[in-house]
Amino acid sequence: MVNVREGIVVEGRYDKNTLSQVVNATIFTTDGFGIFKNPEQMALLRLCAERRGLIVLTDSDGAGFVIRSRIRSAIAPQYLKHAYIPDIPGKERRKSAPGREGKLGVEGMDASVLLEALRRAGATMDDAPVPALQAIGKQDFYELGLSGRENSAARRKMLIERLRLPAHLSANALLEAVNVFLTKPELEAICAELGAVENNHG
Repeated sequence: MVNVREGIVVEGRYDKNTLSQVVNATIFTTDGFGIFKNPEQMALLRLCAERRGLIVLTDSDGAGFVIRSRIRSAIAPQYLKHAYIPDIPGKERRKSAPGREGKLGVEGMDASVLLEALRRAGATMDDAPVPALQAIGKQDFYELGLSGRENSAARRKMLIERLRLPAHLSANALLEAVNVFLTKPELEAICAELGAVENNHG
C-alpha cells in the first residue's frame, strides 16, 4: 500500500474500491455526472485541493473527460494534478457488456497501471505511515456548540463561511467535511476564533 498525500477524485464507488486497495489516500467520488448538480461535493473537492492538492483520475472515455473538465473549471489549476489511465479495450468483470466506447475504466485497471498513472501526475507518494486524524464526532460538535444548542445553527453558519463551504450544507455534511480537512485541535481553534465555543465562565 502506497501513501498519497493529495486527495484523489474518481467517478464511482467501484473505482474508489479498486483504488483503495492500491493507495492509502482520501478518495472522493463524483457519482458520475452527479458532480454537476452537487455544489456541496464540489466545495469539498475545492477545500481538499487548496489544503493538500487534488488528483483527478477519471475514466479515459468521453464522459470521464467531461467530468474532468467540470472539475478543472471549478478549481484553480495550481491545486490540481491530472492522472490519466491508458486506453485499454475490454469490460469490467461485474458488467455484462462493455461501456459505450469499449474501454476499461479505473475499476478495471491493474494496480501497477494505477500507480504509474499517479506517479506521472506528480502524486506525492511515500512509504511512511499516514498519521491518523483524531476523529471528530457528533459529541465534539455538541461540546463546541455546533449542534444541540440554542445558537448552534448560527455557529455552524459562521464555520461554513470560514471554510468557504456552501451555505446550505447540512450538519452531517459539515461533520464529514471537517473530518477530512481538519484535526480536532484545528477545529477547536477555529471555533474559539469565531466565538463558537461556549464561554464556561459566563
